[in-house]
Amino acid sequence: MAAAVVFAGWTDDAPTTLVRKILPTAAQYRPGRFFERELPCLLAVLDKAAVNFDTILIDGYVHLRAGNEKGLGASLFEALPYQAVVIGVAKSPLAIADRFVPILRGRSSKPLFVSAIGCPVQRAARLVASMHGPYRIPTLLRLADRHARLG
Repeated sequence: MAAAVVFAGWTDDAPTTLVRKILPTAAQYRPGRFFERELPCLLAVLDKAAVNFDTILIDGYVHLRAGNEKGLGASLFEALPYQAVVIGVAKSPLAIADRFVPILRGRSSKPLFVSAIGCPVQRAARLVASMHGPYRIPTLLRLADRHARLG
């Protein structure tokens, strides 16, 4: 299952649209090659949404360090048939990740790791920090995650 939450403004507390796509079982996870497993899911749900988005937020990193494959966000950026900013929001640190900014939200002492392609990473971090919700994970990102996990 893949899900996309479409919203109009960064501080919105509810989506304008929720898109879900049932997909065949994803490929096996291979360390450093997360994009092989997740990119087809992202492209499928974005295709179903039938919108050329200005900005796309993903659960994951955009960039990996030199010598590793591209991060999921950079792979998505290159695969899109239109231009869009891609912002990665990762919940866990990744030793091979690169060019991210840790941010704290709510009362959490555990950061989110924000990365971006198509805009400065500091701007992306400010946008994610401004999103609705009193907790570490913004409201709409929690919603997308919940709907992607529904079977």
